[in-house]
Amino acid sequence: MYHYDDFDAAFVAARVEQFRDQVARRLSGELTEEQFRPHRLMNGLYLQLHSYMLRVAVPYGTLSSRQMRKLAEIARKYDRGYGHFTTRQNIQFNWPALKDTPDILAELSSVEMHAIQTSGNCIRNVTADHYAGVAHDEIADPRPYAEILRQWSSLHPEFSFLPRKFKIAVNGARHDRAVIQAHDIGLQVVRNEKNELGFTVYVGGGMGRTPFIGRKVREFLPERDLLGYIEAILRVYNLEGRRDNKFKARIKILMHEKTLETLRGEIEAEFAARDPKALDLPPEDVARIVAFFAPPELEPKKPVSDRVERRKGKDARFASFFASNVVPHKTPGYVVVTVSLKAIGAVPGDASADQMDAVADLAEDYSHDELRVSHEQNLILPHIALDDLPAVYDRLASVGLSTANAGAVTDIIACPGLDYCALATARSIPVAQRIAQRFGDGAKARAIGPLKIKISGCINACGHHHVGHIGILGLERAGEETYQITLGGSADENAAIGQITGPGFSSENIVGAIDTIVETYVGLRRGEDEAFIDAFRRVGLAPFKEALYERSAGSDI
Repeated sequence: MYHYDDFDAAFVAARVEQFRDQVARRLSGELTEEQFRPHRLMNGLYLQLHSYMLRVAVPYGTLSSRQMRKLAEIARKYDRGYGHFTTRQNIQFNWPALKDTPDILAELSSVEMHAIQTSGNCIRNVTADHYAGVAHDEIADPRPYAEILRQWSSLHPEFSFLPRKFKIAVNGARHDRAVIQAHDIGLQVVRNEKNELGFTVYVGGGMGRTPFIGRKVREFLPERDLLGYIEAILRVYNLEGRRDNKFKARIKILMHEKTLETLRGEIEAEFAARDPKALDLPPEDVARIVAFFAPPELEPKKPVSDRVERRKGKDARFASFFASNVVPHKTPGYVVVTVSLKAIGAVPGDASADQMDAVADLAEDYSHDELRVSHEQNLILPHIALDDLPAVYDRLASVGLSTANAGAVTDIIACPGLDYCALATARSIPVAQRIAQRFGDGAKARAIGPLKIKISGCINACGHHHVGHIGILGLERAGEETYQITLGGSADENAAIGQITGPGFSSENIVGAIDTIVETYVGLRRGEDEAFIDAFRRVGLAPFKEALYERSAGSDI
């Protein structure tokens, strides 16, 4: 992972002291809440329903054991003993006292972390594939490019007050695990016919009130032109993006209103007019950043472990964990382990301080001091030797982190919803908990196969419901929580926005409605190997709509 140099350390330390002064002036009454608001947002501090919330950046989702232990320490010392991992690969603390936030930022800076630009109308945390550097299908590790973008965009004088928040994702593998087409800018690492490294560039993706899939503006952008082209996109957006209506201020609306051809032409014209040397990426600078992400020296081992096979034969839960939460590493004899933060009945994405410490210990002992946060609100141990897997599993089980449901029906993405968020109009967490309890992590869930359910508590879509195979949007209707269902969304390289099934369901009936959808799928699929999304694309919305609205959605639990 990247490590701070003297400039980085001084930069973050200065920001902490600036914010300490701003907090002191707010507490003394010198600043009103309205005056304080832009200062706190640029430092990741929100005012939620019940308290402040601090969002801490985890650049491209990569953490060291030391950093994870610091997050656990902050959870114990300044919060209520837990943190919430988000779809931007960040962590949120939901209960910090305002007076303590400068001290929290100072503690974060001691382990090369911060909360800069995790909110506000600026370039947010750049996200990336959580299997970066270890995936079999990887063209190149996307994290060095995410780091270059992070350094370039931090407190950028031209792009710190954009028309609206701006999100970038980078994917380095053939399979998209970073949802690049649902971002303002999505970058797919590719190689051209000369085997030169570059990017396919997507612009104008996003969810929220008006969801769009990003449009391809460049088939191949040479590596050296990365910053120059991103700057051109942002300059066009900064100049032309709507500032009179925040609901129409995202670049996706600009793309929709101007059309792909027009916006692409403006971007290319801005790019051509630049000083060609000003933002070139010299190969030596790229190599310097890439060196920070050199993989650990792993000695190849046997691709099959006798120890693992024996354990699978006598321990059904371990066998289930191996089948769902473990994928092969690109180095033979190693695996990548997903640590599910979706125990049945738990809050999706939450981890206690003790659990964070336990994962930090496992990363140090078995994963070369490295772990990841996925946009699916889980943790990843990226470098586990197969022979060590039984020991890793046992230690995860001892702290309640061995749920075998990665990618399954109960691996649910959910925003905090009305339990925490001032913008929410309905609760997300209880719905996710009840759906998980309905399907469990046993034979019923395994028989259903891979199925991605995503839940948002308002139209801002922080739960990514638009791109869920099954999406659930909580809305307030006449004083009651109502849940609208979408089907057929997808967050991978075949990205799609889900289709609305029809009228929403009450809180009482939403779990039964989801059960009906799943039962309908199981009844019409062509064998157990046909996944939900494939079956939906084959048969369309009609049979699901008929099942939902022409017969009872079923009783709730």
